[in-house]
Amino acid sequence: MDFLTALTISSSALSAQRFRMDVISSNLANIHTTRTSEGGPYRRREVVFASQAVEPAFNAELEKKLQEVEVVDIVVDPRPPKMVYDPRHPDANPQGYVGMPDINVMEEMVNMLSATRSYEANVAVINATKSMVTKALEIGR
Repeated sequence: MDFLTALTISSSALSAQRFRMDVISSNLANIHTTRTSEGGPYRRREVVFASQAVEPAFNAELEKKLQEVEVVDIVVDPRPPKMVYDPRHPDANPQGYVGMPDINVMEEMVNMLSATRSYEANVAVINATKSMVTKALEIGR
């Protein structure tokens, strides 16, 4: 494996986790949204990742085992909206209940911490790779 392959794999993970963080931020920002363009309250979204083979290089047999990550889909959470009694809300039904997004703040915060830790781990891999490249260049002096 060359240094560029390691950087490619880590950079794909950085992009995927940044996108995951954007989706988590959207979920938290819309925690009280009762109207959407699809109709009804906002529905929580989650990112689906998949592994993708790194392009084959000189040593194709070894490269087949190396995988980078990509975002393949954003799925809408199938949980139904929470019905909250608030007869003064403009979106309340005749019985006085409002459909609110079923978003758990603690669950989103745990997902955010997980994305942050994964991002940090891949930054560490990139820094280690850069350090190895620097050391390899020093050997040639």
